[in-house]
Amino acid sequence: MAGIADLGVGIGWRSEIDLTVERLPGVDFVEVVAENLHLGHLPESVTLLLERGVPVLPHAVSLSLGGADPVDLGRVEHLGKVAEAVGAPMVSDHVCFVRAGGLDSGHLMPVPRTRDALDVLVANVQLAQRNLPVPLALENVAALLEWPDGELSEGQFLAELVERTDCWLLVDVANLYANARNIGTDPERFLDEIPLERLAYVHVAGGVDHGDVYHDTHAHAVLPEVLGVLDELCSRVKPPGVLLERDDNYPSDTEIASELAAIRAVVDKHRG
Repeated sequence: MAGIADLGVGIGWRSEIDLTVERLPGVDFVEVVAENLHLGHLPESVTLLLERGVPVLPHAVSLSLGGADPVDLGRVEHLGKVAEAVGAPMVSDHVCFVRAGGLDSGHLMPVPRTRDALDVLVANVQLAQRNLPVPLALENVAALLEWPDGELSEGQFLAELVERTDCWLLVDVANLYANARNIGTDPERFLDEIPLERLAYVHVAGGVDHGDVYHDTHAHAVLPEVLGVLDELCSRVKPPGVLLERDDNYPSDTEIASELAAIRAVVDKHRG
């Protein structure tokens, strides 16, 4: 696939805000958590959006492609079938692991940025790609720690991943901000190092300070600083799409609409 179609500005569809998503003006596309959808019985709201011509993109949270355990091809197959059910142009997951030694972390764990870990990730991504009907995009995650003995920066790690697998990137600017706050990484260096021509779309989300730690909660308002990282990204490349994530503590329709409008203002600032 030569490139990603222009998606516009979207929001993560959640059952708790299904009616909100349906009636919000200016929602160009939505993203659904693939593990929450049951094949053969799509939520009525998702079906309605599809009938309106709104693209629906499945986003997985359980493939654990950065883990040493074998890839669960049943999870990959489910993701692929969800993509076919909604006619999605792509699917996505994360550069992370969620399982090890038969245990599930319940959290997206960062991958050690070593060449050995990269080899494992590449092999797992290639296996998933062979079993998916559409292209795969992979997302950078928020981390509260860095593994020791790292050999590559996060940007270098992702650039090599793209080079070796031809995957797409889903850049989460809220995670870039969280990592800058918590482990001292540099979002601008990250953007310098990744292949922006392989950008699929962008995530934006809110968070909150707890003492000296910033928590990427997806349950609070988007900070101006996160929009600042989005602005920096948009100054370098026109993102095919930008999506607001909200997973808890849902505000009023008006507040969600205001956050979408703020995202669109940043994107539109760099158009023309």
